[in-house]
Parts: sequence; C-alpha cells; structure tokens
Amino acid sequence: MNDKQELGKLGENFALHLLVSKGFKILETNWRHRKDEVDIIAKDDAYLVIVEVKTRSTNYFGEPFTAVTKKKQGFLIRAANAYIEKNNIDLECRFDIISIVFAQNKHQVEHIEDAFYPE
Repeated sequence: MNDKQELGKLGENFALHLLVSKGFKILETNWRHRKDEVDIIAKDDAYLVIVEVKTRSTNYFGEPFTAVTKKKQGFLIRAANAYIEKNNIDLECRFDIISIVFAQNKHQVEHIEDAFYPE
C-alpha cells in the first residue's frame, strides 16, 4: 500500500469512528457495484446515508471535499441506486462528504451533510 492509500484508509477509519460517535449505524464499508465504490453506507434516523470520505495531508491545493466532482457524484448516485435496489431499501437517501486534513499530528474534519443532490 502506498502513502496515499494509507492516508485514505486512515481517513476512512477516522470517519467511521466519527459517524458511530454521532449515532450512525454503519451498514457497509467500501461497498462496490461494478466499477463504483461507496466508502461508507450508514443509516441515520430516517435516512440511508451515502458517505464519501476525502483525506489529504494538506489543504494547499484546496479542501478535500472539492475533489468530489460532478463525475464522482454521478458514480456515487449510481452506486446508491444499485444498493437501494439490491437491498430493497425504503428510506430517503442523503449524500454526505467527510473532508479530512491530517497534517503534523493535527486534523481538521468537516462533515458536510446533504453535500449534493441527485439531478
């Protein structure tokens, strides 16, 4: 595993603990449908929550959440639809982003609820 992959895994683990501490029920991690992947699928009250985790070691090139482009959003929406259909889910779906910067033993975390909406 290279440094970027290790940083990503560290961010995903941090995000999992954050969501659990907020009362989310974790349903899946790194769920795949064909070529699409969802980092975390969780349940929060009445919502199925699709979570994309973006982690960087610096925000020099911008905040991590800015890497969730329209194209990436499309992949997440497609994967969410497949998950909902496969598991016969009858909940509203929400798309969140957890943006993390780990730098010099410090971290900056932003949990953006309803980060984007399907078009």
